[in-house]
Amino acid sequence: MEDDEPDGPAGEDLKAQNQRAAVQFKAQHALVVAFFLLLFVFHALGIYLFCGGFLLSRLVLQDRSQCHLPPIEVQHDYTVGSIESGCWHPKSFDKAVVILVDALRYDFTVPFQPRPGDDQPRHFHNALPVLYETSVDKPNNAFLRPFIADPPTTTLQRLKGLTTGTLPTFIDAGSNFAGTAIDEDNLVEQLYKAGKKVVHIGDDTWHSLFPGYFEPNLTKPFDSFNVWDLHTVDNGVNEHLFPLLEDNMQGRWDVIIGHYLGVDHAGHRYGPNHPAMHEKLKQMDDILRRMIDKLDDSTLLVVMGDHGMDVKGDHGGESDDEVEAALWMYSKRPVFGSRDADSVRPPLTAKERAVGQIDLVPTLAFLLGLPVPFNNLGQPIAEAFLGPKTDFDNLAKVSRLTSAQIHRYQGQYAKARNFEESATSSTSLLWQEANRVYNAVQSATRKPTSSDASRIANAFTAYQAEHLRICRGLWARFDLVSMSMGIAALIGTFAVIAIYAHGIGADRATITPLLLAWGAAGTAAGGVAGAAVGFIPSLSLIQISAFGAAVGGISATLVGLWPARKILKMPVPRTFWGGLCFLVTLLLCVGFASNSFTIWEDEQLLFILTTFAVLMLGSSLGQASREDRVLGAANSVSFLVATRLSSLSRLCREEQMPNCRSTYYASATSSTSASWQLIIPVLVFAVLPSAIAFFFGRTRNYEGIGVVWVGYAMRVGLFLVALFWVLDAADDNGWIPSVSEASLKTSRVVIAQIVLALAFAGGYAIFVLASPLLNVQHEAAPQAVEPTSPVSPEAFQTDEPIFTPLNNAPEKPKPKLIIFGYANTHGTRYLLLPSLWILALLLLQKPMGQGTLALCLVSILNILETLDALDQRHSPLGPTLFALMGSYYFFKTGHQAALATIQWESAFIPLKTIAYPWSPLFVVLNTFGAQILCVIAVPAISVWKVPPKQPGLLGRVAGAMATHVLFYAAIALATVVEAAWLRRHLMLYRVFMPRMLLAIIVLLLVEFVGAVVALVGVRWSVGSVYEVFGWPGT
Repeated sequence: MEDDEPDGPAGEDLKAQNQRAAVQFKAQHALVVAFFLLLFVFHALGIYLFCGGFLLSRLVLQDRSQCHLPPIEVQHDYTVGSIESGCWHPKSFDKAVVILVDALRYDFTVPFQPRPGDDQPRHFHNALPVLYETSVDKPNNAFLRPFIADPPTTTLQRLKGLTTGTLPTFIDAGSNFAGTAIDEDNLVEQLYKAGKKVVHIGDDTWHSLFPGYFEPNLTKPFDSFNVWDLHTVDNGVNEHLFPLLEDNMQGRWDVIIGHYLGVDHAGHRYGPNHPAMHEKLKQMDDILRRMIDKLDDSTLLVVMGDHGMDVKGDHGGESDDEVEAALWMYSKRPVFGSRDADSVRPPLTAKERAVGQIDLVPTLAFLLGLPVPFNNLGQPIAEAFLGPKTDFDNLAKVSRLTSAQIHRYQGQYAKARNFEESATSSTSLLWQEANRVYNAVQSATRKPTSSDASRIANAFTAYQAEHLRICRGLWARFDLVSMSMGIAALIGTFAVIAIYAHGIGADRATITPLLLAWGAAGTAAGGVAGAAVGFIPSLSLIQISAFGAAVGGISATLVGLWPARKILKMPVPRTFWGGLCFLVTLLLCVGFASNSFTIWEDEQLLFILTTFAVLMLGSSLGQASREDRVLGAANSVSFLVATRLSSLSRLCREEQMPNCRSTYYASATSSTSASWQLIIPVLVFAVLPSAIAFFFGRTRNYEGIGVVWVGYAMRVGLFLVALFWVLDAADDNGWIPSVSEASLKTSRVVIAQIVLALAFAGGYAIFVLASPLLNVQHEAAPQAVEPTSPVSPEAFQTDEPIFTPLNNAPEKPKPKLIIFGYANTHGTRYLLLPSLWILALLLLQKPMGQGTLALCLVSILNILETLDALDQRHSPLGPTLFALMGSYYFFKTGHQAALATIQWESAFIPLKTIAYPWSPLFVVLNTFGAQILCVIAVPAISVWKVPPKQPGLLGRVAGAMATHVLFYAAIALATVVEAAWLRRHLMLYRVFMPRMLLAIIVLLLVEFVGAVVALVGVRWSVGSVYEVFGWPGT
């Protein structure tokens, strides 16, 4: 045994002490992670309660219309109740072919009209002329009308409206990935009950909405979500639909529903103004001409779009381009008509003579002899019933029946909701007036004229329009009690986080177990108490249980602070940087009450981050140490440059036009990247690993596994990412005609899967198993120096006393152990985690987004170095800046607080078809990549350049994470309160609600990722350092 090693018993005691310290740290760490998950539960409960009251869905009545039971007495000479001739009214057709061309915008179907400043047609113009031509040449055989959708303009919600005749609710948009079966009266169910054979071919969304209603042997569903694929679904529909139109198949079906997706996918992938859109519309023109030739006289052909698309080919919102679809009906027999000569030709714009999409429901019901679905709010389309001789009497009859059904529905709905009579007084007056007109005409001694019938039709149409207006208002009612409970839960959770982050004057990790125990027990007790109270009939069991759990858990957590009251302090800012972070957060929270501030949020964040950069630069220049001045100033300038450079990436929302110019895609009307933007992934491949290596190398930590990951594995991954997007551009632009699209797609999918495997399988294996990034060198002991000359005996012949040392042997030289990278052992070891995540996140971003996300990582490194120079690693500055950056780079990666900006195609970067849960997960990673990267980097603030055995490290990491979450909690609370306050504002559904939904989604995501990715990652990173240098307390 060497002299410097402890003896046996001492060594055993040290090992045992080290082992106890390790177990204690791991237990504390697990409890800290669990506590943040408890905060996540508190927020989830509050958000559930608020959204349950704010995003109300209408009450769905389970009543069904019956063929033999019309809503009003039919006084004209017709016997009701016959499926063969028509339930309530004589039918016009025995069969129907319903073609839904997804995203068929109205201006795709009419000739281009030159205007000043817009005299050149675009690719989507004049490519689908058959609808307009037939309507002009044969107005009694066909008509074309603008077909206005009710937002949100997502396919699932539009199909519900097109089959039930009801209005959608905003919250339904979240189920666009996978629909649930429609549980109210609808056209498909009525066809099925009437014994009709319904065949569906195309978009598989229909099968989730109407399970079991389609002919199993003839129906063929196709995956609807792969927006990269323009042709598979359309070719499949053609392959299965046209054989059914042959004479030998006529008895096998009554209604065919064909749902084509190519136009929609071309818009998503390229935008409407692209040659691919022109080719797809030309293909649809040829298909429809073939269908016209195949039809017989008893079959109705309906062609419609479920919504439109914006200038980039996206949809989901309520802009004119998104809601203005097209409707075209055709018959070999002349059965259609118009009100007057001026309305014979189709309107040239969607602003003239438009019909609502819900109007299709009663129109198809009467044309096919079905009862109008019970919950329908639409009105019959006049052209379908006027006929060649402008038969207003026929239109008056179907209008009266439709109004009677609406009146019956109104009565049942009012009874179910306990509405007062005043809520529907205006419709009651119009209903009475319409019946008075009808009875006056019927009781007249003279024969009713066309003018009389027109008056009847107009009177019932006025009732229908007023009822629709009333329903829009009634279904915007809010449950203020549930909203208030949700806000209260969010306020309480905010208080808990604020105290935890800034109100505890000791190590948070030591007090966390107590808070967790109290909070979990209170949540359970509150949930049970709420469930007991929930048995009261007037209250919702789930609602009261959720509120009880939230209030119980929050209250108990605050009570748990009582034993530690001596170490508590008011969570208020006490430094300049703390005050500035508080002020900025407060200003943002207040600003979201303004629609213009919300619309221009990206520019506000740019200004704020630039201000922080300038202030950090000034503070750095005032540091006493020259090294700190240079380090802080250089990184502040780098942060400023990266922020300004990233601002060149911009995706404008509609409300910002014309004062904004989009640069994220090739043009403002495109959904693809420009060819020059392919240089960005190449630059990221060349520069980003070198930048990370530079920051590691400054503290001599670019060693060992760090070189393997950053210098080789990460660089290979980034090369594959660049290759992926080059192949994607080659596919989009046809650069490699000798290689098929299928081969290119397969190659891209394989490359993407390799990158994800490298990032998550390889990256996490390295992160979990890696040792600290150190370079340990042994320096041999120097040679002992011998005396160069002997000492004479006379030297000792003195009168001085002689002292003889006990051990006069010369000191033995010892070898030296030199550790390079000691100063930043924790920081560089943890930073392996963000570096592996960014590889996956970059893959899922478009080329422009890759550049900005790489700048985001560089800015993170700049801030870490600046915080070290300013000695502000324990202040709110770092976590707040990271939160601001997450919000800012959300916009710079091609997103806005609008449904239309979701990049759905990212779901198929590593996949050929939709797969759950992976497809939604990839969309989440694409959309919120910036927030995810920033929250994962938060622990690095507390561990950057700290000694290996720094005491209280876990508590400081928890404090930084709590401060980061606190920013998002403040934004979520503010937007929730402001959305509730502005619930009647004109811009609620266009501006305030989307921003509120974004805030609450980001809050939950950041909290979850912060707990299960970042804080769990601290366990592996800090643990590996402690294994080498010893655990705290030893």
